[in-house]
Amino acid sequence: MDARTEFDELVALLAGRRLTVLTGAGLSTDSGIPDYRGPDSPPRTPMTFQQFTGDEAFRRHYWARNHVGWRHVRRTQPNEGHRALARLEEAGVVVGVITQNVDLLHEAAGSRNVIDLHGRYDRVVCLSCGTVISRRELAARLDELNPHFAPEAVADIEIAPDADAVIEQTADFVVAGCAVCGGMLKPDIVYFGETVPRPRVDAAYAMVDEGDALLVAGSSLTVQSGLRFVRHAAAADKPIAIVNRGTTRGDRYAAVTLHAGTSETLSALARLLPMALEEAAKQR
Repeated sequence: MDARTEFDELVALLAGRRLTVLTGAGLSTDSGIPDYRGPDSPPRTPMTFQQFTGDEAFRRHYWARNHVGWRHVRRTQPNEGHRALARLEEAGVVVGVITQNVDLLHEAAGSRNVIDLHGRYDRVVCLSCGTVISRRELAARLDELNPHFAPEAVADIEIAPDADAVIEQTADFVVAGCAVCGGMLKPDIVYFGETVPRPRVDAAYAMVDEGDALLVAGSSLTVQSGLRFVRHAAAADKPIAIVNRGTTRGDRYAAVTLHAGTSETLSALARLLPMALEEAAKQR
């Protein structure tokens, strides 16, 4: 089956339905943020929660790299895929977005009903007292503690999806503790080995229930935190469509799978689906 036929099947499946959308790192690659598992991605070993909390050297290395990487993510802009989903929400086609990304590009594009499943890169939380501060505030403190460390001078860095950066020479980096209690600070991001807060998971399940169909865009569904929503939709007999460059763990649940880029596909859907929804409403 050629890509044109697969796209036509995608439109036929989704036309006239209100959609819940589950997005992954593949949606943000066109904004310059690489994914972990795309077909062209280099091998990566994401940091686990246990490594971060249990190893001071590991934690110091992470914060030095994050001090570079978060600036890159802050400068990124939404791409056509993000903007298409915002338009589809405005048109009433999309009921909401569940994203596995932490880059906040959905919100920047104008999407209003967004569940940041794995947290957000722009906040930091104290693991002892729960105090939450902005990443910008922490950056100012880290600059003071590390006057000879110049993030803007680090060239040719490799950025990971969680706002981490691959750089060397981090042994002298000074890590900041919580200004309230002195406890350990951690990005407000769900690490590997850590669980998504239950209220957030329940809200995502409710969002899947609200839609007539589930559209997955740019996720390999490798981790259970995203795949469970596909299984939930399948158990409820909701149609599932997957748009991704490469196969996913959810393909067997999908009525339609399209191996394509998300920006061009979502942009095309944004032109077609609002009219189809209006037509379906007239016929009711």
